[in-house]
Amino acid sequence: MNKPRYKFSLNVEESENIGSIGNEAVARVLHQIADMLEFKNENPFKFRSYQMAAETVGSMGTPVADIVAAGGAADLQKIPGIGKTISAQILEIVQTGKSSYFEELTVDVPATVLDLRRVSGIGLKTAQLLYRDFEVKSLEDLKRLAEAGGLSSVPGLGEKTVERIKKSLERLLSKPA
Repeated sequence: MNKPRYKFSLNVEESENIGSIGNEAVARVLHQIADMLEFKNENPFKFRSYQMAAETVGSMGTPVADIVAAGGAADLQKIPGIGKTISAQILEIVQTGKSSYFEELTVDVPATVLDLRRVSGIGLKTAQLLYRDFEVKSLEDLKRLAEAGGLSSVPGLGEKTVERIKKSLERLLSKPA
């Protein structure tokens, strides 16, 4: 499975012209939606649909913004794996540079929890456990927990995994944003 790549939402400032939002940017937002749905234990079919749509859009040669400009949501739905709901999301991303659905998903669970899965040794279940039982919402929260020795109290984490998490966390936090 691909590691999450989070930037929370695409800002309009990233592009001088909304119509020039690239497929990679649209795919990134769709991946974010998929990952948040998976984190929240939503219907597996739903998050897999977003994952597949993200992969499709990311690998397309034709700019999705051109498809939107030419035929809107109807033309997007002609792309395999993109139905009515996801085409509406793509349309919104291309037109506004963001996804209100992703923002809605992050009302009760902050998007920063998804960064936990970038840490070597932390998968979906451990990230959910850290969030639910230890109130870890970000890499910085994880660092504080690790520094306080709290990782050893996380069920399922052995000594080697704790060390791997600490080293990975150190690398992630030392990289410039």
